[in-house]
Amino acid sequence: MPAERTFVLLKPDSIQRALIGEIVGRFERRGLKVVAMKMLRVSRSLGEGYYAEHKGKSFFEPLMSYITAGPVVAIVLEGDGAVASVRRMMGKTNSAEAEPGTIRG
Repeated sequence: MPAERTFVLLKPDSIQRALIGEIVGRFERRGLKVVAMKMLRVSRSLGEGYYAEHKGKSFFEPLMSYITAGPVVAIVLEGDGAVASVRRMMGKTNSAEAEPGTIRG
């Protein structure tokens, strides 16, 4: 399988809980390489662009409050099958439904 790149955004709660190193370490142990990483604060306009598909939905405003509440870490990972590997490692989007042992679970 050819090397792929994928984007991961560590949200404010993972930063507040000091999980950056643990999460990045998991990716690296799976053979993924960090090719870019940056900590930043998400502005309202950046958040609206990133989550544009959810604009107008009932959870949009709480989502904007959450994503702008603190710093995030944007990461680009590279490796064979990176997209599928990261999806498996992350678990389901709804953390209540994520399998134990996944990053969200």
